[in-house]
Amino acid sequence: MDPDSVKSTLSNLAFGNVMAAAARDYQKDLLAQGKANASSSVHDEVDLDELMDDPELEKLHADRIATLKKEAEKRQKLTMQGHGEYREITEGDFLGEVTGTEKVICHFYHREFYRCKIMDKHLKSLAPRHFTTKFLKLDAENAPFFVTKLGIKTLPCVILFRQGVASERLVGFQDLGGKDDFPTRKLELFFLKKGIIEEKKRDEEDDDYLEGKRTSVRTSVHTDSDSD
Repeated sequence: MDPDSVKSTLSNLAFGNVMAAAARDYQKDLLAQGKANASSSVHDEVDLDELMDDPELEKLHADRIATLKKEAEKRQKLTMQGHGEYREITEGDFLGEVTGTEKVICHFYHREFYRCKIMDKHLKSLAPRHFTTKFLKLDAENAPFFVTKLGIKTLPCVILFRQGVASERLVGFQDLGGKDDFPTRKLELFFLKKGIIEEKKRDEEDDDYLEGKRTSVRTSVHTDSDSD
């Protein structure tokens, strides 16, 4: 979609919302102040043309548009940096990806490990919900240098990076109850506690972990203890 078209649409929507809200508030003020009597209040209408000329409303509209524009620009920048999805990278990409943004969650995994597949499912669910944090995965077998450099001994291993520096890690499921069927929300709360993601409001239709439901990966491969 054309960026200019998106911005124009956001501007029109924001302006319409401001005008409608202002009209409702104005009607409430008329009733509260007794300026509309019982016989005529039902037929009172707000002149939107007059409201549009109100300097306070114009400022409110301008501020709202500026906020939307700033948010859109930030989101576009993060999208260009690879945010919003759970992506696989190579060892050669690792330094550039990790140092190129403020907060990064990177999962070192093994293709055949059952628990790595479980972690994949949860991280894939969280990535689009926490846009300001970059979510990555790296095949440990194909990244021997960084596996050694970071002292990775057990998989799955999820390392949290801030400004390119490894700050903390989640090894296996020991901090998630030690069971395979933990809910995504539990992993999300772990990341929130570490400050690597930010809490966000969720709508009523938001899925699995809103109600603490369990999400798991079904596979014929079962490994009680995964390690590299």
